[in-house]
Amino acid sequence: MQYGLIGEKLGHSYSKEIHTAFGKYDYELKELPKDQVKSFILGKQFKGLNVTIPYKETVMEFLDFIDDEAKAIGAVNTVVNKDGKLYGYNTDFYGMLEVLKDTGFDFTNKKVLILGVGATAKTATAVMNHLRVKEIYYAARNKAKSFNIEKTVSFDEAKEKLTDVDFIVNTTPCGMYPNFDDQAIDLTPFKNIYGVFDVIFNPGRTKLMLQAESLGKKAYGGLKMLVYQAVYAAEKFTGESVERNLSEKVLKDLRSKNENIVLIGMPASGKSTVGKILSKELKKDFFDTDNLIVEKAGCEITDIFKDKGETYFRDLESEVIKEVSLKKNVIIATGGGAVLRKENVEALKAYGRLYFIDRALENLLPTDDRPLANDAEKIKKLYETRLPIYREAADVIVECDNVLEHKVEKIKRDHYEH
Repeated sequence: MQYGLIGEKLGHSYSKEIHTAFGKYDYELKELPKDQVKSFILGKQFKGLNVTIPYKETVMEFLDFIDDEAKAIGAVNTVVNKDGKLYGYNTDFYGMLEVLKDTGFDFTNKKVLILGVGATAKTATAVMNHLRVKEIYYAARNKAKSFNIEKTVSFDEAKEKLTDVDFIVNTTPCGMYPNFDDQAIDLTPFKNIYGVFDVIFNPGRTKLMLQAESLGKKAYGGLKMLVYQAVYAAEKFTGESVERNLSEKVLKDLRSKNENIVLIGMPASGKSTVGKILSKELKKDFFDTDNLIVEKAGCEITDIFKDKGETYFRDLESEVIKEVSLKKNVIIATGGGAVLRKENVEALKAYGRLYFIDRALENLLPTDDRPLANDAEKIKKLYETRLPIYREAADVIVECDNVLEHKVEKIKRDHYEH
């Protein structure tokens, strides 16, 4: 191959999609077991390579030249073959720097906790030093493996002794697809943090990020870092610059192609209707969680409530939501009560953006196939109870008039531009 990515497991990678979008070369993904890395690198049958977990440190011994920045970091993620000589660089540094500069947070003289002590933690250290932080600490499962043992604590010790840190960076794979339920650390003790940066890009929002948001803190994911490290790698590959406008376009396109549109709101608010229109216009598959529940149960929702009760229905709903939320680039219309369980909201937000279709109470009509909303009084009580829950769960509140097209356009515009 001429250009590509090597790593142990690449099933979750977006790199081919990103580099192809730059339009300058073909790009391939190549999974390699550890015992084949040396022969592949020294075989030099490539023009440019990106390197990911767990080989960012491994490849360094096989290179002819290592950039000073990469050498100082102690990790290489980009290799360029120049007339048979192999040159190593660390473009992760610039990708991470792009993200942290855009946070608007002044890191000068601040105290930072980095989760993990691997190659990406080394990159995070270099970025933090560049941003002139005052103190850097590390949390690790095995402190003996740290490159800075003096500043390394266990995760439990971090929650006890470092509660005054200003910012947290997760460089571990904890929470990466498909292990969304894993969380690197509980943020509750860290009352003073401005926010967190999780280098994971799949899912778009990890449980760590979702907890930060729920605590009123800022949360930043790894997708932008991934795109911008690729930008700098592409420039090393070709010697040509990649325009900022193209970089931003690639980022937005990648997000819109992998992020689900999730519709929440009251029964009869028009979620399914809006979802079907969006499905047709955006050419994305459409799923209605109520319909999926009916398929799984083999009977109508009214019968489920009648024969087995609401708790059974909610359990079934959670199963369905966990399954459908793992899909990508789809549109999901949820039942009116889907947001009542935190686990449902987290699953839907991991891979999607939640739009609350806020239809006025007077326009919500009773429907016989929904036991909790089959008369006007029930709808009124539900609306009063659930309105604050919908608003809290939503990423975007769609408060439009009764013109259906206006709701659709608002969602489409946000989906492509946010």
